[in-house]
Amino acid sequence: MNTAAVLPFRADNRATRPESQPLRFVSAASLFDGHDAAINMIRRLLQAHGAEVVHLGHNRSVADIVRAAIQEDADGIAVSSYQGGHNEYFAYMVDMLREQGVEHIRVIVGGGGTIAPHEVEALEKHGVEKIYTPEDGRRMGLDGMIDDVFKRVAASAKPSYTFGPGSSLDPRDHHQLAQAISLLEGSSADDPASQEMRKAIAKVQGGAPVIGLTGTGGAGKSSLNDELLQRFVRHFPDRNIAVVAMDPTRRRSGGALLGDRIRMNSLAAPNVFMRSLATRRQNLATSAVLKDVIGLLRLAQFDLIIVETAGIGQSDTEITDMVDVSAYVMTSEYGAASQLEKIDMLDFADVVVLNKFEKRGAEDALRDVRKQWRRNHPDRARLPDEEVPVFPTIASRFNDPGVNHLFAQLCKLVNEKRPDLKDRPWSPGDVGPVKFVSRDPLIPGTRSRYLAEIATAGRKARAEIEAAVDAARRASGLYESLRALHDARLPEPLDRFPEEALNDESVDATRRELRAAYNEALDKIGAEGVGELRRWPQRVKGVTDEKYSYKVRDKVVTGDNYVTSLSGNQMSKIAVPRFKDWGETLHFILSENLPGSYPYTGGVYPYRREEEDPIRMFAGEGGPERTNRRFHYLASGGGATRLSTAFDSTTLYGEDPDTRPDIYGRTGNSGVSIATLDDMKKLYSGFDLCAPTTSVSMTINGPAPMLLAMFMNTAIDQRVERFLRAEGRWQAAEQRIAELRKEMSAKGLDLAKYNGDLPQGHDGSGIALLGITSDQLIAPGVLSAEEHARLRAEAMSQVRGTVQADILKEDQAQNTCIFSTEFALRMMGDVQQFFIDNKVRNFYSVSISGYHIAEAGANPISQLAFTLSNGFTIVEYYLARGMKIDDFAPNLSFFFSNGMDPEYAVIGRVARRIWARAMRDLYGAGPRSQMLKYHVQTSGRSLHAQEIQFNDIRTTLQAMYALFDNCNSLHTNAYDEALTTPTEESVRRAVAIQLIINKELGLNNNQNPWQGSFFLEQLTDLVEEAVYREFESLSERGGVLGAMETMYQRGKIQEESMYYEKRKHDGSLPLIGVNTFLSATDSNEAAKGVALIRSTDEEKDFQVAAVKSFQQRNAAHTADALRNLQKVATSGGNVFAELMNAVKVCSLGQISRALYEVGGQYRRSM
Repeated sequence: MNTAAVLPFRADNRATRPESQPLRFVSAASLFDGHDAAINMIRRLLQAHGAEVVHLGHNRSVADIVRAAIQEDADGIAVSSYQGGHNEYFAYMVDMLREQGVEHIRVIVGGGGTIAPHEVEALEKHGVEKIYTPEDGRRMGLDGMIDDVFKRVAASAKPSYTFGPGSSLDPRDHHQLAQAISLLEGSSADDPASQEMRKAIAKVQGGAPVIGLTGTGGAGKSSLNDELLQRFVRHFPDRNIAVVAMDPTRRRSGGALLGDRIRMNSLAAPNVFMRSLATRRQNLATSAVLKDVIGLLRLAQFDLIIVETAGIGQSDTEITDMVDVSAYVMTSEYGAASQLEKIDMLDFADVVVLNKFEKRGAEDALRDVRKQWRRNHPDRARLPDEEVPVFPTIASRFNDPGVNHLFAQLCKLVNEKRPDLKDRPWSPGDVGPVKFVSRDPLIPGTRSRYLAEIATAGRKARAEIEAAVDAARRASGLYESLRALHDARLPEPLDRFPEEALNDESVDATRRELRAAYNEALDKIGAEGVGELRRWPQRVKGVTDEKYSYKVRDKVVTGDNYVTSLSGNQMSKIAVPRFKDWGETLHFILSENLPGSYPYTGGVYPYRREEEDPIRMFAGEGGPERTNRRFHYLASGGGATRLSTAFDSTTLYGEDPDTRPDIYGRTGNSGVSIATLDDMKKLYSGFDLCAPTTSVSMTINGPAPMLLAMFMNTAIDQRVERFLRAEGRWQAAEQRIAELRKEMSAKGLDLAKYNGDLPQGHDGSGIALLGITSDQLIAPGVLSAEEHARLRAEAMSQVRGTVQADILKEDQAQNTCIFSTEFALRMMGDVQQFFIDNKVRNFYSVSISGYHIAEAGANPISQLAFTLSNGFTIVEYYLARGMKIDDFAPNLSFFFSNGMDPEYAVIGRVARRIWARAMRDLYGAGPRSQMLKYHVQTSGRSLHAQEIQFNDIRTTLQAMYALFDNCNSLHTNAYDEALTTPTEESVRRAVAIQLIINKELGLNNNQNPWQGSFFLEQLTDLVEEAVYREFESLSERGGVLGAMETMYQRGKIQEESMYYEKRKHDGSLPLIGVNTFLSATDSNEAAKGVALIRSTDEEKDFQVAAVKSFQQRNAAHTADALRNLQKVATSGGNVFAELMNAVKVCSLGQISRALYEVGGQYRRSM
């Protein structure tokens, strides 16, 4: 493929690399998940070994990476790959490097566990320097692998660059510019190699204006820089802009993390060049060659240069001597107001930027900074506030008015300071709104300590329980003592002595004291505790009688309380404690209780559903047809249908299938490709989505609102189709469908179709309306508008399932974010508001996920604490939007990873208890809201590429953890997922694991086996307290959103991942078949026999063609639909309600791009 259209510049390639300079790497993860943590670990090790690393983060296209490698004059590219598409991805990367004339840049790949040995061989033969496999890691260790990387990359000859007399520089020749900057960096002022260049630089007169951004570390300079750059590119598309960003060199290792590029979304424009520089000197915020680099860029005739320094201290003003316009970026967190007197840049900066203005105290900070600025500039002290050059901004907010105002002012200052540029002024015209409409944070400032409140309330509840239990023990002892004394006035158990009995002179004083002490103990138990103890005998009777009976939404559920073993013994489904003492009984009730009762430690439902196992039928590969066939294969013979769907990374990132190799390669790999409403219809065809026995789970996050809108429309169309068939109107409907399709064919449009034969068990339903939506059937004799509205409402009220849609954990761990965090949360809220308005009660609007937090490397405590804290953050946000707790809390569910650590045995117990107590005691929620829905997937991290047959053993043990902990649903991973998308054989084995536990394992006949274990009770308390401590850590950082700004969660996850990897590699964490009990067979050789599941080229081509056909069929309506969607988004309307219309005529990629324009694209972080 010709890459000129992707990278519109060429490179020259000659000679050798000087050895004196540090090696420079561009590091990235091609996709997401644990491999983002892995590449962060590798880039840290590269830095520690002395390299300068430009880290790009996750989901980077080949063009992104190659562009960065060329502009940064990198020696090597280090990429972690996962989730398929690697063959096309890395071959495309090598080809693009060759086409650009920079084949000297070595490509190093991690993630070899998912790349088969024959694929490794082919890619390395094609030109990839090395693909590191788990076997390499075991043999070399982490440091050994890094040493090998350095050796390989250093051995590559780097092109020489010579700037001779008469040489010139082209602002669009990015490799030439990068080489020239490297020459300046690597040579001294008197070095002959750079003499001609320095002479040419010295002759430059005037040249491009330079804007300098400086400020404290963490003030948001890079985000602000990107927002300004986007505006410069949008308003001045014909001008060449250079960005130079600096980060400090580490004194100990000589390495550096060049971390500004990761935050930039605006670098794809061909008129933008960016270069990251390490300071390579101590205690300074700029590089020694910065002045020469600015001169070089002026020599290259750039139109504008933006310089961003490393974080500075209070006295550093170095940047002002090198730029035309300087901006000092700070936040409200500078300490006492007197600290402002020490900041020199308040004297010298042309503008002061108070970023992160949504923070508490920002208004006071703005007042104090303006006051200090006036003190520092007495000649301008009388300026009104609006003319003082202090600009409040929220760079993290899309189209922020403060940034708009700052941008306009910078353009004005450039024009004033550089009158020589009057022939090409920087006059942007309308920059958009410049005054704040609202700066309210997503979580109100008054609620910033919500997590600390939950921790305090949880500990208080435990203390109150202990006090009540102590009182109950005393009351029980006193009652038994009085019974033993044959007290004539002894009341019924838990009843008080009447007042006259306390003053009865006919008995001795000791007896009266005992009676009074008994009454006092009852008072201290409290009304709740006494009531629970009184109800307890009846509760025990309910679970020990031959039959049980209870009500669910006015429906009576009955069943047997016992199962007879082969030995003839009666096994109780619910085991009850045999305590006689009221204190022990009360402790059980208030801390544990029977399943189905507050605080739901033992489970949220009284009994498991006998008619359906908690098995989730997980599938996702190829096009929708192949996954549909897999679903029917998994669902055959089952009483209930629980379809759990994995999407390919093209879908996960909101893109359409395309022929571009790095998109084409991953389409339909490691997940199903869904880009249109027709795809969704085919995916779930043959299943009744409105049936009470059908439940659908969709693992999708960034574009979740779009996929959910497609799903809801699919359910609606299915409901209409079944209604018309049942009413005998299908023949008329078919005539209407034929008319619509005839119109399409007459226009030369391809009709939508199901690709291939229908699978066994498919009843043909769900595909009749491909290419058509049910509202198009509204016609006389077919369907009335009133009927359609009723069927639409029925469908939405009946569908069961969940969509993941948890954008918080995406930002913290998995990284399939595509929109700005604020806009993504707003759309989550819009979905829930739509659910409330349309009475969608059985479908969960979000599955708050810990699974991907664990996959990224978190230990079980962090997974649980971060997941619950994310859940409470969503609660606070929805409440702040005006929703009522009991209107939305029942629509929340939780999704956890399991694992081998002991804490995994109790995370469900702890999660249910903490959630229930907070919901009841702090939020005043009802019972349905108090019930935490606990869904589990066995650990993907414990699936090892070595001795993959052992993975089923680990999965079986984890499944037992989950089932004994009363999970509401369980997905068991297939043993071969360490290497490939699971085969039918491996999926069948994974399902069999659950079936054998559910059907054959006798202990599982009991539904609360964990209760009563001394160790598990102790472990539950231990984990609960650890979660509260983590809540307090998050609260100290401003809650979940505040902690995300400082990347607290992400950093902690990466540290825990590093700890795990180091212990795995040094053998202190025994992993059977991985680092101990090793097979004599090389794992790479063993992997050659594993069947690999990949999407075929035919499937990919069909998907590419299908999405293009969909777009062509709906071309007449697409523009209006997208315009309406953007209008709703910008006017504060419900985006999801409009998405329900847009998905009928727009593809996923079209919608994503339209929403980027009004909601902002996600900005990556380390």
